[in-house]
Amino acid sequence: MNLTDHLTELRKRIIWTLVSFVAFFITGFIFIKDIYQFFVRDLAFDLHVTSPGEIIWIYFTMASIVALIGTLPILSLQIWLFVKPALTPKETKVSLSYIPAIFLLFLAGLTFGYVIFIQLILPFLLSLNDGMFNEIFTVDRYFKFLFRVTIPFAILFEIPIITMFLTSLGVINPVMLVKIRKYAYFVLIIIGTMISPPDFILQLVVAVPLIFLYEVSIILSRVVYRKKLKHHREFMEQDFEDDEYGS
Repeated sequence: MNLTDHLTELRKRIIWTLVSFVAFFITGFIFIKDIYQFFVRDLAFDLHVTSPGEIIWIYFTMASIVALIGTLPILSLQIWLFVKPALTPKETKVSLSYIPAIFLLFLAGLTFGYVIFIQLILPFLLSLNDGMFNEIFTVDRYFKFLFRVTIPFAILFEIPIITMFLTSLGVINPVMLVKIRKYAYFVLIIIGTMISPPDFILQLVVAVPLIFLYEVSIILSRVVYRKKLKHHREFMEQDFEDDEYGS
C-alpha cells in the first residue's frame, strides 16, 4: 500500500476504536448505578458529595473506566489488523494470541489492585484514625484515591506481554533482563512504595507480585528469544542450501 492507503487504513482503525469507546461509554452511563453499588458495597462508611459537580464527575469517570476496559481488546484488535499485512502467517497467529492476554492481564491488574486497596490499604489507613477524627469521605476524593492505586496495577500487569513483544522485535533479550534485574527490582519497589501506604508489610505485599511479574517476563522473553533464534537459524540454513544448489 502507498502512503494514502496506509492513512486510510489507519483512519478506519481509529474510527472503529472511537465508535467502540463511545458505545461502551454509553453502556457504562446507563448502568452507572449498578457499577457504583458494586464499588461501595464493601465499604463500612457512606460517601458524600460536596457539590453537584462531583455527581457529574462520578458519572463520567465510571463510564470512562467501563469504556477503557471494554475498548482495550478492540483497540488491540485494530492495531493487529493494521499491521497484519506486514506479518508472516506464523507471526499473524502468534500476535493474535496477544489480544486476549492483554485484556485478561489488564483485568487481573485491576482486580488485584482493588483487592489490595479494599482488604489492606484502606483498613490500614482507617486504623490510624483510632477515634481521633470524625470521618467524612467524599465521592471525589475516595474514587480518585482508589483509581490511583488500581490503574497502575492494571498497567504494570502488562509487563509480560510488553516484554514478549519487545523481545520479538529484538529491542530486548533475556540476557539483558537478567543483567538489569537488580535495577528493575529497585524501580518496582519504589513503585510499590508510591502506591501503598508507608507500612513495610504493605509495601512488601505490593512489591512482591510486581517482582514476580518481572521474573515471569524473563521466562517468557527466553521462550520468545529461543523461538526467534530457531527461526533465524532455520532461515540461514535454508538460505545456505539454496546457495549450494544454485552454485
